Amino acid sequence: MSQTRRATLFAFLAPAFAQRAQIPDSEERRNPRDPEREEDPKLPNGKSQKDAISKQAHEDALKEIETLIRLAEELRDELKKSGEFVVPFSSLKKTEEIEKLARRIRGKLKA
Repeated sequence: MSQTRRATLFAFLAPAFAQRAQIPDSEERRNPRDPEREEDPKLPNGKSQKDAISKQAHEDALKEIETLIRLAEELRDELKKSGEFVVPFSSLKKTEEIEKLARRIRGKLKA
């Protein structure tokens, strides 16, 4: 067989072999992973681990939001006291803290 014929034959057969390599084996086709059917790990007290993690994340988010509200109120009070044409340096620092905290809360809520 000449090299040209081999190259042509390879060019036609290579995609078929590549496609075959991407098909999952028969075991995976018969038993696909279903996240709803997988068992939820339980804590020693019998409660769902996922529920406990979700509850704790919710409580943490509420605490951080309370902190965010407190910082925003402090910033408002500082700006009211400082006057029209003066912005205290501490107010700028507080705005940076508020921004960082808001980003952290948003990141946790997205995840």
